[in-house]
Amino acid sequence: MPLTQYACSHCGFWQPWFAGQDPIGCPVCMDVRNALPPDGWDFRTAGDLTGKVTTRWAEAMPGIVGFSCEPAFGLGSTGWLLLREEGNIAFEGAPFYTPEALDEIERLGGISILAGSHPHGFGALWQLAERFDPTVVIHRDGLRYTKAFRVSWPSDDVHALAPGLTMIATQGHYEGHAVLHDARDRALFCGDCLKVDLDGEGRPVALSCHKGFHYQIPLSHDEIRRYRAVFAELDFDHVFTPFEHAAGVTRAHALGLFDRLLAGAPSTRPFPLESLA
Repeated sequence: MPLTQYACSHCGFWQPWFAGQDPIGCPVCMDVRNALPPDGWDFRTAGDLTGKVTTRWAEAMPGIVGFSCEPAFGLGSTGWLLLREEGNIAFEGAPFYTPEALDEIERLGGISILAGSHPHGFGALWQLAERFDPTVVIHRDGLRYTKAFRVSWPSDDVHALAPGLTMIATQGHYEGHAVLHDARDRALFCGDCLKVDLDGEGRPVALSCHKGFHYQIPLSHDEIRRYRAVFAELDFDHVFTPFEHAAGVTRAHALGLFDRLLAGAPSTRPFPLESLA
């Protein structure tokens, strides 16, 4: 029986299933860390989204282009494309890529390496894998959520994607959760290690951490300690979550947050950025 890729309209997670039959459920929404769709399951194919969802792109900073969807689909993730002479790297995925967006990536040099932090950031990585045939790198503990695309290089806890670009497993929020450190640009693609609150003008104003955001489940102290040990070795002036670019969020802010969380009972409450460094 032929297979088709289906996206959950609630969270945007893609999975292959039998053509003409909706999947029996979404493994991300059914997880304890996420909410179930209030109106029941609603799955869409790429054909369903064509003409209804547009992919837009913009340079977040020199050499880093963000791809997202309008109107937002699923959780509204952003896929980041890092332009490199030795071959471009895509980290995280937009929920859907129109043919025009895929052509733009082709014009920018295609993709040599494709990677992601965890399922909330995967978006439509399968479209990028099919179009550009890159090396696909996901941490070995995150493979259970990659049925929509084939992982060609399961990574260990530290993995050099390219010169100055290193993936490091943090675990915590999800099994196999990993961040990408860009030493050249002093940027950290932090996945969902950090939840950044923005003001009305898009400036970061507060930070928090979550095991599960929808139900406000905190991380354990040992999980926070692992975050701290990883972040303490990374120098950065920007963070890129699967949803936004937050300029001015630094290692000192992140370590300040982790220290606050380790000083008391597990918590998901946000701390003002100005109080953390």
